[in-house]
Amino acid sequence: MAVQSHWNKEIAVETVGGTSFRMYTDRPRRIEDLLSFVDHWPDRPCIIQGDRRVTFSALRNASAEKARTLQSLGVTQGDRVFMLGWNGPDWVLNFWACLQMGAVPVVGNTWWSAAECADALNLIQPKVVLADASMQAKLPAGGGWTLGEWAVDETAEAAEQSLPQIARSETDPAAIIFTSGTSGRAKAVLLAHRSLLSNQMMILHVTRRLPYTPDAGAGDVGLHTGPLFHIGGLHALIRAVLVGNTLVFCRGRFDAGEVIELIEKHRIVRWSAVPTMVTRIIEHPDLPNHDISSLTAMTMGGSTISAEYFERVRKFIPSVQARIATGYGLSENAGQATTASGKQTIEKPGTCGRAMPLAELRVVPLEGLPDGEIQIRSPTQMLRYYGIDETPIDADGWLHTGDLGRMDEDGFVWITGRAKDIIIRGGENIAPAAVEEALTALPGVSEAAVFGVPHSELGEEVMAVVNADQGRSADDLRAEVKTLLASFAVPSLWKVQHAPLPTNQTGKIDKMAIRNAALAERKTAEA
Repeated sequence: MAVQSHWNKEIAVETVGGTSFRMYTDRPRRIEDLLSFVDHWPDRPCIIQGDRRVTFSALRNASAEKARTLQSLGVTQGDRVFMLGWNGPDWVLNFWACLQMGAVPVVGNTWWSAAECADALNLIQPKVVLADASMQAKLPAGGGWTLGEWAVDETAEAAEQSLPQIARSETDPAAIIFTSGTSGRAKAVLLAHRSLLSNQMMILHVTRRLPYTPDAGAGDVGLHTGPLFHIGGLHALIRAVLVGNTLVFCRGRFDAGEVIELIEKHRIVRWSAVPTMVTRIIEHPDLPNHDISSLTAMTMGGSTISAEYFERVRKFIPSVQARIATGYGLSENAGQATTASGKQTIEKPGTCGRAMPLAELRVVPLEGLPDGEIQIRSPTQMLRYYGIDETPIDADGWLHTGDLGRMDEDGFVWITGRAKDIIIRGGENIAPAAVEEALTALPGVSEAAVFGVPHSELGEEVMAVVNADQGRSADDLRAEVKTLLASFAVPSLWKVQHAPLPTNQTGKIDKMAIRNAALAERKTAEA
C-alpha cells in the first residue's frame, strides 16, 4: 500500500487506548507501508556487508517473497515469529517479511545462553522460529513451533501474487524486543506500529526534515555496529527505508580496525555507537593511517557521557566537532525521549537533552533521595510487557522509568542514577538478580551479591561477591556460569569468601555495604 509521503509538524492531543498523547496530525500508520518509498531510490544499496549488497528494490521484493513463505508455514496476521541471528542482510529481510505478512517479529538476543533462549521461547510461544545456523544449537528440541529457513533469496523478482489484504491499525503489535528487569528474567516489550513510527517522526522533526517529502538525492551512508535486536537497530532499519539511507554492517563481531576501514572505504557519514566502541576506534594504532574525515555526524548513548569524554572524541575525530549528539531513552519507550544536539552537549555538559516533540517529561521527587524519578508520557511507549501482568505505566499514561535525574528551568535533563537495580555494561542492560540466580544455582554457592562498579570505557563492569564452599574458586565459578548467562552478564570481577554475606536489619543481604567495601578494597589496592 502506498503511504502518504508528505507530513507536516502540526501536533494535536489525541486519545489512544484511554491515554491522551501528543500526536502528529499527519503521520504514517503502518511500518510496512513505508516500503512504497523504495520507488524513490530502487537501485540504491540498502544494506552492505562485506561483498553482499542489497538494493532497496531487492529488499522489498525478497522480503515479500519471504512473507509468502511464512504464509505457507501457517503464519497469519498477529502471529509471533521468533528471530535469532547475527547482523546481516538475512536479518533485515526476515524482519521486513514478518511486517509485510502482518506478523509480529520477536527479536531474540544472540548473546543469550541456551537456557535464556528456552525461557524466551516458552514465554512467547511463536508460530515459527527463524534462526541462523550458528544459533540453532541454542534452540530447545520439541518446542511446538516450526523451524523455518533463515536465509533469504535477495534476488527474488517482484511477484504478481499479492499478500492477503487484512485490516491493519497503528495500534496493532509491530515487534517484541527484550529488556532486563530487576526480577532477573528477560521481559518482552510489546511495541505498536505507532510506538516505532512516532519515534521516527520526532527524529524527522528535530533534524529539520518536517514537513517531509522523499528526496531521491538525500540519503547518506551510515555505519551500524550495534545489534539489530536492540531498539536502535529496529529504528535504523525503518529510517533507512524512510529516507533512503544505506546501512553498512561489520562482517562479524565489532572490530575497531574493520570499522576504521569501512568508514574510509564507504565514506561513512554518520555512526550511532556506544562509548565503548568509540574508545576502541580512537585508541586503535591504525587510526592515523586512514582517512575517516567523511564521518561528520555521531550519536552516542547507552550510558551517561561526560563532557571530558566528548572532548576526547572531538580531538581524535575532528571531522565530527560539534555534531556529536546524545539522548536518553529505554526499550519500554521504543527509543528516545530526549535529545541533545552537539552544540547543546558543549553548552550544558552532561545533559541528555530536552524532551522530544511528542514526549512529556517530569521528575517526581522520591523520599530519601536527592533526585527524583524520570517519568515519560509519549505515544512511543510500549503497549505492555508480553506474558506478564506487571506494568511500569500508571493509569494516567506515565511510564515510570526507575531512572533518577534532574531537570533545569529550560527543560534540559541530567540522568544521575538508577532507582532500579540495573547494571549498564557497554550499552547492555544486566539484571543483577538474574546473575545472582545463576550463581546460587551452582553447586557449593549459597549466597551471591552482584552489582556494577565504575569502568572508564564500559560505564560499569559486573562484580560478584559470593559465599561458596571451600575449594570453589573464581575461575571455576566463571567457567560454570558462562553456560547459564549471556556473555556480557558474566562477572569480570570476583570476590569469593567462605562465610555468610553481611545482612541489614531486615535480614536481607546488605548489597550496598558489600559494594562499598569492595570499592574501598579496590581503591586501596590501586593506591
